Amino acid sequence: MPQRFVDTVSTFVKQQNLLDKNKSYIVALSGGADSVALLLVMIKMGIHVHAVHCNFHLRGNEADRDENFCRSLCEERGVGIHIVHFATAEYAAAHKVSIEMAARFLRYDYFEKLRTDLGAEAIAVAHHKDDIAETVLINLIRGTGIHGITGIAAKRDNIVRPLLCVGRNDILEFLEKCGQKFVDDSSNFVDDVVRNKIRLNILPLMREINPSVTDAINATAHRLRLAANIFDNAMEQNVKKASVESSPEKSVYDIEMIRDEYILYSILKQYGFKSSAVENIYQAMSDPRNGACFCSNSHEMTFHRGKMIVMKSSKPFKKMTIPECGRYVIDEKGNTIVLRKVVIDGNFVLPKSMHTACFDAHRIVFPLTLRTLQNGDRFQPFGMRGTRLVSDLLTDMKINVLEKQRQLVLADADGNIVWVVGRRASNNYPIGKRTKEGIIVDISQ
Repeated sequence: MPQRFVDTVSTFVKQQNLLDKNKSYIVALSGGADSVALLLVMIKMGIHVHAVHCNFHLRGNEADRDENFCRSLCEERGVGIHIVHFATAEYAAAHKVSIEMAARFLRYDYFEKLRTDLGAEAIAVAHHKDDIAETVLINLIRGTGIHGITGIAAKRDNIVRPLLCVGRNDILEFLEKCGQKFVDDSSNFVDDVVRNKIRLNILPLMREINPSVTDAINATAHRLRLAANIFDNAMEQNVKKASVESSPEKSVYDIEMIRDEYILYSILKQYGFKSSAVENIYQAMSDPRNGACFCSNSHEMTFHRGKMIVMKSSKPFKKMTIPECGRYVIDEKGNTIVLRKVVIDGNFVLPKSMHTACFDAHRIVFPLTLRTLQNGDRFQPFGMRGTRLVSDLLTDMKINVLEKQRQLVLADADGNIVWVVGRRASNNYPIGKRTKEGIIVDISQ
């Protein structure tokens, strides 16, 4: 077996700390030259491997041929193989994604499940130098930030790529010297998708200008990875400086510390906001008083009193009827509202928690309703004369628009607001000198 190729990969693996001879790995085996070379070199390096082959049922007899080839290869090499079949076209149609995206999701989802089941350290895939060049060009064409032109990482999460130090020609030469056959995926030779167009048309043209263009792009991507590391460290410090408050449900940032769009992107990308949305948000920062709200798939954000507020998205609260005292679960998180009657005597002490309120039991008319704030809601806050719009009260309390949208109120049978939950009780149901029985309401949120 050609030792120079093995030595090159071994040196790269050691430098990048990709593989451990005391652990096992899964090799993604398509039957093509790249994955076959990966399997052979890992065996030569003394790594304990399992192989996995995906039949996506997209190429008819050719797909079955690839499966049989991989099965035979693993039998010859004494490697255990796992075969999985996917109805890829049906999945793509059902989820309204491209065939390429469907195949990618299906295989990596299965790889991770298999890795967990087998107790393997990671999944090894056969990306190489040419793949880095193609990826850089794809991202440049689509438009990208600095990370999009850093190529492909040697290790990310539970994926390792030991062949990033060699090119396609190196792989073919290695297999030829080993006398090892492989199969060709005919779809790779049709320029019908972006990657194929680059591989078959653009890179050959670029090689006419520079025969070593693949190595040149890889060298540039490497330098940019080093620059990106410095850049990321700087952005991390800027994000920390801008952070005012952080919790699983809510994060607050000082707008004055968000000095440019990339700092804003570094903050918001962790909450699922895309670069196009960040551009609009950055423009809105010129007038943060307008109360504009923006949403990602998982979070919502707004500006409030010189701060940027980001909150985890929640399902709309469903109005709940409370027929009597008792314990009620109010949402999927298991939060509850508890109503209980108490005797009001000389030993009674009014609760002081913001999550608790106490009312004269004889003034409360059931059933009560727990719901979100509605436009025009008014009530008489405790200790005040006359009524106020609840929204005005919340504004005075410096509550931001996202929290206003989620604000719960407890209303009686006549629709009168008893409690702006967690904020202020109504003045119409107070515990007085003549009160003999009260209702204590506790809510967990």
